[in-house]
Amino acid sequence: MLVGNQITKTSEGVPRIAVGILLGVLAFGVFIVGFDQGEMLGFTVPADGSGSEQGTNWAHEFYHDMRHAAGFPCH
Repeated sequence: MLVGNQITKTSEGVPRIAVGILLGVLAFGVFIVGFDQGEMLGFTVPADGSGSEQGTNWAHEFYHDMRHAAGFPCH
């Protein structure tokens, strides 16, 4: 006769560190798209918003369009 001993380890829920990391990424993303519009990443926009040279304003326009897509009021 065979007798089997089985040990079961259960863990409940998602690890707290994973939730903390995801919340940090979410908060950073909301800040970059919603308020900063790429300036923290090194993409600056002239004060008049014109983009001094042709093609240099692409990053600002990308983040600005992301604001519209996410539903942030801007203008």
